[in-house]
Amino acid sequence: MQTQWQGQSRGPRRQPRPTGRGRRPTPPRLAAARRALRALAPTALPRPTAKRALDLALGSALLILAAPLLAAAALTLAAQRGSGGVLTRSTRLGADGRPFVLRSLRTRRLRLHVISRLPHVVRGELSLVGPAPLAPGDVRGRPTGARDWRLELKPGLTGLAQIRHRSAMPWDEPDLLDQHYAEHHRPGLDLAILAEAVGAPLYRAARSLAGRGKADLSDTDHRRPGYRTAE
Repeated sequence: MQTQWQGQSRGPRRQPRPTGRGRRPTPPRLAAARRALRALAPTALPRPTAKRALDLALGSALLILAAPLLAAAALTLAAQRGSGGVLTRSTRLGADGRPFVLRSLRTRRLRLHVISRLPHVVRGELSLVGPAPLAPGDVRGRPTGARDWRLELKPGLTGLAQIRHRSAMPWDEPDLLDQHYAEHHRPGLDLAILAEAVGAPLYRAARSLAGRGKADLSDTDHRRPGYRTAE
């Protein structure tokens, strides 16, 4: 009797949990919740390249310095044009062929139309240095070989072809210069192109001012009426 009582006092035995194929399937809502939690886990952000770091640092600094000049130019254009708008908008192709709307001031004085594109550099749609931004369907954007180098980098505010546009080149030379830049670009080359893009206009402006000064002091301007070389 004692043995039987002890056996009954242990209570019913627990059934083993089903394993393998016998396990109950996870409800769809629970599975979706688990996937959402895994998606919220922190992921490593892509490390910026040296070119992107240069664009972000130098582009932000230039935008801060140029902001007062751009604001004054925008106010002047607004007063002159009224409701006509102070910005131009056009669709251009960026890296990997992604389209974006390029906005520029409606003026070419002091190259403000180019400087006004600095917000695109900060946002990552443009680079400080790169090929010219092309419109969709532009024949220059068609690949000419096995490597479509225009899809590998962002268009730029200036570039190797832009700073050589005054030289006597064949019509297709700019594409060759842009392709050369795409294959050999590096931060040092970007800085050299930026230095020439800024320095060349300043040098031409200085020479123009110097030439005007010499013209004002020339003999022709200060000859007395009736003066003759024979005298």
